[in-house]
Amino acid sequence: MSPSPVERFSDRAGYYTRYRPDYPRAVVELLAGEAGLTAHAVIVDIGSGTGLSSRLFLDAGYTVYGVEPNAAMRAAAEEALGGRAGFHSIDGRAEATTLPDAMADLVVAATAFHWFEAPSAADEFRRILKPGAFVALFWNTRATSASGFMSDYEQLLISRLPEYADRWARERGRQADPARAFLGETLREAHFDNRQDLHFDAMLGRLASSSYAPLPGSEAYEPLVAELRAVFDRRQRNGVVSFVYDTRVYYGPLR
Repeated sequence: MSPSPVERFSDRAGYYTRYRPDYPRAVVELLAGEAGLTAHAVIVDIGSGTGLSSRLFLDAGYTVYGVEPNAAMRAAAEEALGGRAGFHSIDGRAEATTLPDAMADLVVAATAFHWFEAPSAADEFRRILKPGAFVALFWNTRATSASGFMSDYEQLLISRLPEYADRWARERGRQADPARAFLGETLREAHFDNRQDLHFDAMLGRLASSSYAPLPGSEAYEPLVAELRAVFDRRQRNGVVSFVYDTRVYYGPLR
């Protein structure tokens, strides 16, 4: 039986912290202007995980409430960000944040919205948002046709990982559909280039950070690593490969 969405990353928090890509600073600059954020704005980061997206807004000087239901992921964020002024770690869910009414100038979900129960999350977001405040949903989406390596990596996942082929590959690039349904006619969209340059061990860590990937010790892990090694050796330049992303941002006021 597959673990629940809350539990899926319990044994991947370390991989997520070390090997997932950051988000471009341009995301914050975009939202600051579009949402009219002041220097004292309060950001609620839903499904904040290990704190990658929370750090982005903390670095810009905002107060951030990171709402994360997974204990291991939340602990990783607290270790990384707990000493920073303005960071508040919250044990909560998109559908039940435990936060006060009308306290957020912006609600964000970074590579997390696909785990939410959208109707209940919408009700909760409306409750915690200040009148007219924005919601922003964003993802680092792998650009699967950006290079030979990106194409080979995608085909390897499809051929080796049934869960990926059955769901994630089909949903790739379709974030606008649920985002549009969630935000409605207010939806606005922006795209930013992003990338990671990874050596082989870091590439394995990036793979292991994904919920659909086998972990070391599992029966499927070593055959996948062997094929991935062949892809890496064929496509690497100076000992690294580049993971290329299209960072997609969907945002607007929630009606």
